[in-house]
Formats: sequence, structure tokens, C-alpha cells
Amino acid sequence: MEVKTADLCDDYPDKLRIASPGLKSFGGVKSFHGPISTVQVKDDNVLVRKALETIPPGNVLVVDGMGSQNCALMGGNLAAIAEKRNLAGVIIHGYIRDSLEVADTDVGVLALGTFPLKSKKEGKGEESIPLTFGNVVWHPGDYAYVDEDGVVLAEEKLHD
Repeated sequence: MEVKTADLCDDYPDKLRIASPGLKSFGGVKSFHGPISTVQVKDDNVLVRKALETIPPGNVLVVDGMGSQNCALMGGNLAAIAEKRNLAGVIIHGYIRDSLEVADTDVGVLALGTFPLKSKKEGKGEESIPLTFGNVVWHPGDYAYVDEDGVVLAEEKLHD
């Protein structure tokens, strides 16, 4: 069921944190929502893959790549994992590659843009921590709601 972020803003203005604009939609799904799982990495996507392979179905993986413009943190192969595992979506404060493959997946993907170079594979970073980007704090277990109008966060599930 589609949940409109504008309606959530109308119905729950005191319960929402609204992420600043800037993320672009690349996945085949434009509207998605679910509980947040988090990873923070810098130019290394090993923990991104690990999270995509292990977080619960229906979750939204939020990746703080620190906005690095040095490489892509996700491509077609990782988007296919997210799709196969029935994740709601992936939100990346960083870049993706294989954008045409990502667009063909049945998963929501937001990122700052595209960049063709793959990331390092060192396994550095942190998992399940609060992240800060887009003028909001992304807490594991909170809910993210995404559509063409933006991204809003809530401490609890607000809509089915």
C-alpha cells in the first residue's frame, strides 16, 4: 500500500523528521517504507553487502557513505540482492553505479547520484548506529517513508 509523505506531514507533523532534498530515485520502486537498518562506510561497500544479505525483509537499509564522490557504494548486483531478499529499499548518502540495472529491480533506491568506479573491499565501517545526514538523524529501528515528494522519518510505524 502506498503511503504519501505529504499526507504523513499533514497527519503527523509533530512526529516526523523530514530529510532535506538532494537524494535521487534510481530503483524500480518509487514509493517505499519500512524500519531502518544502518551502516556507515567510507569508499568501502563490504558492510553494505553484508547488511543487504542479513537485515530483515521489509527493512530499509540506510547507508551513510559520508557523501564521498570517490566511488559507488552499490550497483546492479547489490540491488539484485535487495530485490531477492524483499527489502523495502536502500537510501545511500553516496553514489551508485549500474543505474540501468538498478532501475530494473523491484526495489526502492535513493542516492546522491551515479559514479562508475566500484568501491574498496576492506570491510571498514560501522553497523547499527545512528547516522546524521540530510539534516536528520537516522536511528536504527525508526521508520522511513519515501515517495516522489521526499523522505520522512518517524520513531514508530505510522501507517500500514
